[in-house]
Amino acid sequence: MSSFIKKCRTRSGATAVQVVYKGGREVVGIKHIGSAHSEAELGMLLARAQEVKDAGQCKLGLFGGEAAAGRVYVESSYSGLLWEALEAAWEELGFGSVGDEVFKQLVLARLIEPTSKAESIRVIGGLGLDAPSNTAIHRCLGRVVAEGYRGVVAGKCFERVRPEALTLVLYDVTTLYFETQREDDYRKPGFSKERRLEPQICVGLLVDREGFPLEVGGFEGNKAEVKTMVPVLEAFKERHGLGGVSVAADAAMLSSANLAALEKLGYGYIVGSRVSKCPYEIEERMRLPGGVLKDGQVFESSIGVAIDGKRSTRRAIYQWSEKRAKLDLRNIEKLLEKAQRMVEGKLKAKGNRFVKTTGGRKSVNQALVESARMRAGVKGYITNLDLAAVEIIAHYHQLFQVEKSFRMAKSDLKARPMFHHKREAIEAHLTIVFAALAVARHIEAATQTSIRRFVRTLLPFRSATISVNGALLPLLPRVPAHVAALLSSLKKKCGD
Repeated sequence: MSSFIKKCRTRSGATAVQVVYKGGREVVGIKHIGSAHSEAELGMLLARAQEVKDAGQCKLGLFGGEAAAGRVYVESSYSGLLWEALEAAWEELGFGSVGDEVFKQLVLARLIEPTSKAESIRVIGGLGLDAPSNTAIHRCLGRVVAEGYRGVVAGKCFERVRPEALTLVLYDVTTLYFETQREDDYRKPGFSKERRLEPQICVGLLVDREGFPLEVGGFEGNKAEVKTMVPVLEAFKERHGLGGVSVAADAAMLSSANLAALEKLGYGYIVGSRVSKCPYEIEERMRLPGGVLKDGQVFESSIGVAIDGKRSTRRAIYQWSEKRAKLDLRNIEKLLEKAQRMVEGKLKAKGNRFVKTTGGRKSVNQALVESARMRAGVKGYITNLDLAAVEIIAHYHQLFQVEKSFRMAKSDLKARPMFHHKREAIEAHLTIVFAALAVARHIEAATQTSIRRFVRTLLPFRSATISVNGALLPLLPRVPAHVAALLSSLKKKCGD
């Protein structure tokens, strides 16, 4: 009777390993060894199948071809494919100059499974790496601030950005809350993006036009968003010795004091404008018989201002969008419906701009409703840049990149909630998330794949070390073509 090892694909996509016994040409028995879901598992099952086939004797030609009986053991395994890819991106960005292995592990582990610093030990250990102790992690957090790691990371991020991309940077603010009810001089209750009541801090993020992070700053939780932009811009300009810088920010950054400060410091800016009333040119056009606006139609005017006793003008650009108009009108009708129900007493009174109260009586403010309908579809922009209006609008729309970076930081990298209570640890946490965001953005740009999918694709491929008769042998994963292509795109980017 003869026997041989058979591999076959199962419905689930796994690889089944069997030992088949034959008497002549007839199959007399099949022994199922197991199903493998990775190359490492397949290698172990094949080794076990060989033992079964040879009735427990694994005959391998070792030590000069001399056969010896023995067993095969898995000594260790680790996610080498994924970790080495993340390390390649880390080194390509120049972050290796920080020279802190624990810091690197905390940053890269956050890309794999964002969790608390203590749980990072589990994540790093689960990858098959030597995980740092809890004490080592807390010492690292102290070094992050004391030795200025954020400055090193920000400097390397700046070196990575093409000079032409720095002609315009993007800025936005978010809030990060804490799992505590105790506030202090830094963690304070304030306006929360997540509508939370816990103490929080404000975080300002500066990115290039592709969303690659350039600077991050933390502020007290009750600090007005509009007051955060100038400090972050000044820190960025001073760190890199820059001259003129132009910045785009949303309407939350719009205030006369903010724009005056930017102009005094020599910044160019594009800031979204809240259209509180319909611009005269658009209103006149809409009042004409059959007056309609064309999709994308642009109007421009100027606003006179006084800065330190000197008269100055700012450009005000308005654009009407058919798509935006439809969305605005839908929202207006929803708000109007709620206002009518509130006036009729069918809905508990909350904030509604279409409800007015006169002598204790509620009514719908029809004049305000008509004004809102008139402004539907209009978006305003304030700028001091001498560029065509369509270029100003196109630059402003790139703000979605900083919003995307914030979404990544909050969801994929889980920057919130925070459990630290000392400012030093909080600032270290922001630096770790900042560095992780840079690595994530670098990988996404190189592979055209989200960081979440990139990690999920590479994580199952584990390398292993096996022992055969006391000799240690490496066991490498078989890399499918699509995974090899993904790694090749990253390697190509890192080699540029």
